[in-house]
Amino acid sequence: MEPLRTRVYNNKEQVFCPWRRRWVRLTPEEWVRQQVLRQLVEDYSFPFSRIAVEHAIRVGEAARRCDAVVFDSTLTPLCIIEFKAESVPLTQRVFDQVAVYNRRLRVPLGIVSNGPHTIAYRITSAGYSFLPAIPSYPDLSSPSYPDLSPQPTRDAGDSPADSPVIRP
Repeated sequence: MEPLRTRVYNNKEQVFCPWRRRWVRLTPEEWVRQQVLRQLVEDYSFPFSRIAVEHAIRVGEAARRCDAVVFDSTLTPLCIIEFKAESVPLTQRVFDQVAVYNRRLRVPLGIVSNGPHTIAYRITSAGYSFLPAIPSYPDLSSPSYPDLSPQPTRDAGDSPADSPVIRP
């Protein structure tokens, strides 16, 4: 991938988002988005062309935008990714936000990140279970993906802070 490009335009810092093919305001959340997506492409073999940023969906009557959605070769959604600024903790509220989006997309993998902390988890009809690491795209898109060994299913009393952390 090309290096991250930034500029100042009208006294506001911007970053070029290669997925949206345009300059966007460089917010703390946008910084996390660009860094994590680059890591998924470079370190986990996620195909650049199968990542949609600010992917529009409808949940009931409401229009929503997923921060990022990863698709397989048939353009079936595989993963929802939610980004937060580094100062925002990854709480139950973040996981609930992904759950709302997943009512529509029905993906098997969720990833949430605030930069220093990135959590990957499997999503099933019974709930979700934390993964020890982000699966590579070849593993995620293989028929054997559901056989990955997740950690025990999340209990109501667990907090996301107790989950494994994958550092970018």
